[in-house]
Amino acid sequence: MYHTKRKQLYGKMEGFWADLYGEEYALYDIKLLNQEDVAQIRLISERIGSIFFKIGSLLRKVPDEILLEMGFPKDTLSFIRLKTLPAESVISRLDLIPYGDSYKCIEINADTPTFIKELFDINRLVCQEFGVENPNEHMERFLRKAVRDSIYQSTDKESPHIVFTAHEDNVEDRETVQYLQNAVPPSKFTPLHKLQIQKGVGLFDEEGIKIDILYRQTFPIESLIMDEDEEGSPIGLWLIELVEEKKLSIINPPSSFLLQNKVVQAVIWGLHKEHHTFFTEEEHMWIEEYFLPTYLEPDYFLQKRLSFVKKPAFGREGDTVEIFNKDGQLIHADVQNSYSEYIPVYQQFVEHPTITFNSEKGKQEGKLLLGSFLLNGKSAAFGYRVGGMITNNLSYYLPIGLLKGEG
Repeated sequence: MYHTKRKQLYGKMEGFWADLYGEEYALYDIKLLNQEDVAQIRLISERIGSIFFKIGSLLRKVPDEILLEMGFPKDTLSFIRLKTLPAESVISRLDLIPYGDSYKCIEINADTPTFIKELFDINRLVCQEFGVENPNEHMERFLRKAVRDSIYQSTDKESPHIVFTAHEDNVEDRETVQYLQNAVPPSKFTPLHKLQIQKGVGLFDEEGIKIDILYRQTFPIESLIMDEDEEGSPIGLWLIELVEEKKLSIINPPSSFLLQNKVVQAVIWGLHKEHHTFFTEEEHMWIEEYFLPTYLEPDYFLQKRLSFVKKPAFGREGDTVEIFNKDGQLIHADVQNSYSEYIPVYQQFVEHPTITFNSEKGKQEGKLLLGSFLLNGKSAAFGYRVGGMITNNLSYYLPIGLLKGEG
């Protein structure tokens, strides 16, 4: 019965990956919230976002040595000092763990967050199926406006050439980007491998037309700067040089890469522990309530006998994340280890709540993680992933709903 209903629901959705890597991804199940839950998530998300966005203005002014100590690649230092749009990030996602009667932020995905189509689009269809209200109602319109506004703010040209790009062979990346592209007529999708670059001149699409604005929602800067062509030319570095030379605009903007670094959380926590006047009294209260102790060394946790998480400054989908118990012994590590070259941060470990959910494999238990989007710093769509101790790319998508009459 579950299998049939799930197939009927997701089978008719175009451009959506209900299965990933040959496994079930989108569940035929729904987690119901009340209106108070929704209001709390929105308020907390905006407070957390305001702390991250505020620290961006400070980090752009610090000496190069500090940015290098934070693990930023040397070639990106002038790039991350650019402020090209009013907001630090157009589309960012907070990862929040329900904690007591509040939430703790474990990180911000400010540069290339995924989970967009699921929450802004698919969640609505699942709510219709289950006969409940959609907590993310009207958020798709908000997303389209944010994407269009970011493009208008990026250029003075009357009719700029706008290209959206992603890895063509990755269904999640490609469909996410094409979903965003639908908000911006006229624009086009060009796969990453078909983009052409001329050093100091410009970036061109597969027809040789010069690109004014590149929307690269799923292609992270830390990957881009490593890019070389078949001759060994550093085409990724050439691309960020074009941005610095104002020959190309990119979205998310350079400031989003500045916030993507998880060491930023150690900076925030350090300023908080000093009770630094950079943050107001109210902001210090928010940091204490919603942020977790985060350091560049594990000493604090070992001294206090607290469990902690070690994760790379740059990294995604739980890759290279390790969990240690209060004795400093490794108790869990993600199978992927692709980001080990980046400096690590150490963050206090908090247990995800465990919930029971329906799946193709029957009833299962899993750990709950809330993904909460910010559009230009304003609360937008949110929803759940459910998986293991480390939320990775094999975690499930669990839709959310509001009981009728709550909306």
